[in-house]
Order: sequence, then structure tokens, then C-alpha cells
Amino acid sequence: MRATIIYKAGDVRVEDVPDASIINQSDAIVRVTRACICGSDLWPYKDMPPTLTGRKMGHEAIGVVEAVGSEVNKVKKGDFVVMPFAFSDGQCTFCHEGLTTSCIQGGFFGYSEGVGGAQAEAIRIPLADGTLFVLPLREDNALVASLLTLSDVMATGHHAALTAKVGPGKKVAVVGDGAVGLCGVIAAKRLGADQIILLGRHPNRIALAKEFGATDIVSQRGEEAVERVLKLSGGYGVHCVLESVGTEEAMLTAVSITRPGGAVGRVGVPHYSTIPAWEPTFYKNITISGGPAAVRAYIAELLPDVIEGRIQPGRVFDQIIGLDSVPDGYRAMDKREAIKVMVKP
Repeated sequence: MRATIIYKAGDVRVEDVPDASIINQSDAIVRVTRACICGSDLWPYKDMPPTLTGRKMGHEAIGVVEAVGSEVNKVKKGDFVVMPFAFSDGQCTFCHEGLTTSCIQGGFFGYSEGVGGAQAEAIRIPLADGTLFVLPLREDNALVASLLTLSDVMATGHHAALTAKVGPGKKVAVVGDGAVGLCGVIAAKRLGADQIILLGRHPNRIALAKEFGATDIVSQRGEEAVERVLKLSGGYGVHCVLESVGTEEAMLTAVSITRPGGAVGRVGVPHYSTIPAWEPTFYKNITISGGPAAVRAYIAELLPDVIEGRIQPGRVFDQIIGLDSVPDGYRAMDKREAIKVMVKP
């Protein structure tokens, strides 16, 4: 089968690899019908050191179950499923608490040793019963783009909003205009936010954010951005900040625009060693929360809104490519020529 492998920064290849196969009897094999490239995939694309063996890429997919092990009881061949970016058993104490990304037996697709990536023709799913979510739809449904976002970005935007304590009447800022930030706008709107300020600079993303529910746009950076947000929010800052970038600058901005007693939900993979502006977070009683979204725990809640058309997160995909064009997809996203690239193997 064909799969995407990165060997070093900027070196993404689609190669022939051994077919995905059942290793443990709790596994399933999923034929990937749609995958995509994530903003977090761009970090190794920018700075990964050279390696001889490479790393299999991709952690977002929907597809059809092709085979299951003898211990799989909830998922069957032919099911159309969402594959969350993390695998989990659904049975441990953390899974029962809804924190599936901390599953004792779990891990992450494209990262954990021995587990493949989803930018491929097929993928082995460990702990299939706990990991896969069976969809009540056909694989050729018109909602495939939005269904695909439930594997990561829509659920991650929702996680950012929940951990930032978004609710009715709240003033919200979203730092970052990538796919997660845009889905964060959807999530904030869905949860009843009164004001949603997007911090972003790209015209096509800004236009989409406004359609998703953003009430204000701040295109400045640094101190100018902080001053603008404070002015828009009445002088004190916003109640809730969704930080979807992961850089020190973005986190510093997030803390600076949060009002006393407010909260920051950070879901951008952090590329800093300590949280910036730790002293203001203390004296302003700011809550810092967030982390990898427990996607598997959120799908059931978000799916009805997707099916009924109340939210359309699939609109973040602005390019569709075949599997062999994945290296071009990485280049397009790295150059900000695409918001998010969908892969159709």
C-alpha cells in the first residue's frame, strides 16, 4: 500500500510500504477514504532532523472497516468510522473520565511507536472498540468534509472553548486563524459567546471566520494586538481565550488579553519551555488549561450538529488532493496557500 513518510524537514514522500495488517486481536484495519494534513504536521516539516527510517504521517481520517480482530465486538467489517487522532481502550479510569488522550494503553497515530499514519491507503487501528466511532451514514455522504473534522480540528476547537470556559454572554478571543482557530470560532458561537474576536491576518481565513460567527477581527500582532483587543472588549480584556498556535508569542498575547478571572484554553502544540507571563497569570487569577483534545469523548456531542447542518466545519478544507500529491499539500499549507488540505487516497 501507499503511505506518507517524512525523512527530514521539507522531505515528505509517498512510498510503498507493507500493507496494514492485524497484529493484536483488538485491532481493526480501516481503508482510508479521507485524510488530511494538520497544522501540527508542519512542525516536523519545518524542523525535523534527518532520519534513515522516517516517520509515518497523518492522524486524522475517516474510512471503512476492512477487517477486525477476534476480540473486537463493537466495530464490524463495513462500518463507516471516524478515527480520532489518539487511540484509546475506552475502559481505563481516564477514558471513563472523558480524558481519552490520557488512556493508560493509548497513544497517538503517526507518533507512537509501531502505529502508522493516516495519510495512507489504509491504517491499523489499535484498541478498535474504544477508538473508532461508527457513523450512522454512508461513506459517500455529502458531509464527509465536516465528518473528517471530528477526527481532530472541530473537536480540538471545541476543547479549547470548553477549557477556556466559553458560555452564554462571554467575550471570547481566538488566537490563530488556522483550521483549529476557525473551528474554535464555530465552537464559541455554538456555546453562546456574545463577542468573538479573531486574531488573524489572512483575508480568506478572516472571511470564513466572519461567516462562522466572528464579530471582530484583529490583524495586528504583539502590543498593538493587545491594545486593540482591550479596546474592543471594553478595556479589561476578554473572559475566554482560545490559543490555537503554540508559539511563545501567541501564548503571551493570550495571557495579555485575558481579563482578571478569565481563562485560556491552549490547544496549539506548545513550542516553548515555560508558559510566558507567569506572573500576570498569578496576579490576574487567570486559569490556564487545555491540551490534546479528548476527541473520542466529544464526537457524540458534535455529530448531531454536523448532520443537521447547524455547524459546517468542513468548510476549512480549501484544497483536495490525491495521496501522491501529499508533498504538494504540505508545501501549500506551509506557504499559507491553503487553510487545510484534504487527502483522498
